[in-house]
Amino acid sequence: MTWVAKIGGSVRDPDPILREIAEHSERFIVVHGASRDLDALSTRLGRSPRMVESERGDVSRYTDTVAMDHFLMAYAGKANKRIVERLRQLGRNAIGLSGLDAGVVRGRRRADLRIRENGRLKMLHDNHVGVIEHVDARFLCSILDAGYTPVLCPPIAAEDGTAINVDGDKLAAEIAVALHADRLLIFADTPGLLRDEGDDSTLIESVSGRDVASALEVTGGRARTKLRAAAGAKQRGVTAVGLVDGRCDRPLAAALDGAGTWLV
Repeated sequence: MTWVAKIGGSVRDPDPILREIAEHSERFIVVHGASRDLDALSTRLGRSPRMVESERGDVSRYTDTVAMDHFLMAYAGKANKRIVERLRQLGRNAIGLSGLDAGVVRGRRRADLRIRENGRLKMLHDNHVGVIEHVDARFLCSILDAGYTPVLCPPIAAEDGTAINVDGDKLAAEIAVALHADRLLIFADTPGLLRDEGDDSTLIESVSGRDVASALEVTGGRARTKLRAAAGAKQRGVTAVGLVDGRCDRPLAAALDGAGTWLV
């Protein structure tokens, strides 16, 4: 079996997740974020991160040329190699990649971005962000077949080879679909999908395909993107898809026991 684990950048300590991955015999692909690392790095370099809201209410990071330099340092540099380091210490022979490497994940750049700011629509240019169009499943399977655990992160490659940022949850979902994965587990710093952001008691335990639209209406910010990615993966054939808590002592075991929000 092949499982995909997405470790969100909001997870302050990924070590419990990595320990459990190292203990399991299943083939894993690890996809990770690094939003906290990137925010801290950008601030230290005098360029605070800029988050923007799309026309439909999704929140994303505006990534111009300078921001992409910072992105590469934080994601493909520090965060990726620290996860590889830790998995290898735990006995998993991990190999670190970004979607850019070997063009393993390719997509289309959207250099112009329409956003909503202070109630008005405006256009941003020089945006190094895009959408995923292709995952090289054969390449990833060859790595898995050779006994390695791939550790992947954005950016991916645009048509002309330019590095572009894509959402990490969508990246994990596209990889899971391309590899016909049995499970997709999206770990974050919440118990799952919440009706009331910040109130853990409002956990939505399951979302069916017909309920996705109504669930999107009661969620906002990053949760909307996570739900869309999870729902898309479930609809396209991934057997088990969960939005799960990455903060507990044994996050993977809790997820396998049914904790979190599951797409049904």
